[in-house]
Amino acid sequence: MSEPLVQARKLSKYFTLREGLFGRRRQIMRALDGVDLTVNEQETVGVVGESGCGKTTLGRCLLRLIEPTSGQVLFRGEDLLKLDKGALRRRRRDFHMVFQNPYSSLNPRMNVFSLVSEPLRTHTDLQGQALTDRVVELLEQVGLAGEHLYRYPHEFSGGQLQRIAVARALATNPSFLVLDEPTSALDVSVQAQIINLLQALQARFGLTYLFISHDLSVVQHISDRIAVMYLGKVVESSTTHAIFYEAQHPYTQALISSTPVLDPRSRQQRIILPGNVPSPANPPAGCPFHPRCPRRIAICSQVEPPLIEIRAGHWAACHLVGQTSNVSSDDA
Repeated sequence: MSEPLVQARKLSKYFTLREGLFGRRRQIMRALDGVDLTVNEQETVGVVGESGCGKTTLGRCLLRLIEPTSGQVLFRGEDLLKLDKGALRRRRRDFHMVFQNPYSSLNPRMNVFSLVSEPLRTHTDLQGQALTDRVVELLEQVGLAGEHLYRYPHEFSGGQLQRIAVARALATNPSFLVLDEPTSALDVSVQAQIINLLQALQARFGLTYLFISHDLSVVQHISDRIAVMYLGKVVESSTTHAIFYEAQHPYTQALISSTPVLDPRSRQQRIILPGNVPSPANPPAGCPFHPRCPRRIAICSQVEPPLIEIRAGHWAACHLVGQTSNVSSDDA
């Protein structure tokens, strides 16, 4: 297996919420709570989970677009959280983020040339015709042409805008891209085009992806490994095949069961979880999933299970994993 490109170690991000008169009452919202994650060279790691589980916060913390509260982010062994502003600015050419909605991530007052050339003007010495040639080259790599150079975002479709966003992300020849639901704002037919483009670019340039999505079918198609998040924590991670066919955590099993199946003869049983995701500002004691878990036992409400390796490369955080049923059931 290739060496890790990016590693998160005990990565946490807490936000302070102020309530009451003059905001005197404060609550701590644990958006990320001790996340461990490894992304190897030239692989795609999918991150899935319900809205509010911390997927986007994880991606932004890995790139220091927001500052983590604690933990480490290692990029080729170097802790990004220890870099000063100058060193981080120089390192930023090695990683970029493609955001969910291209309509909001691209400045409507800037034309395509200005949008795509901005990172080049920031991180390189390219000027004049050399700069223009590089921007045209980037547009051609994502399936656009030089004739689009001086058009504005409102003149493009959603799929074309996302191609422009990808071109901008590729400008400085990065090795790592965080893709934050890059197809969720697009039509289904266009989604397939963007996914195919991302895979082609990965093969051509040896890119490494962290692919954040709530669409399990897309994640299954593009990912080598998958991390499942719940309430700011990774509750299971393994290869794509193991997650979809050998899932161990009850939450992962419920997610997989909700994936639409095209075969009408399929008798896949859907697992309906009761209730809603608890607030990160007031997480439950013990296992964070236990209030909704159909298989909970007494210990689940008392002790938080650690993320353990149940077999080579397959990690899960559940008291039931690898245990025989010798613990009394929770009567709640």
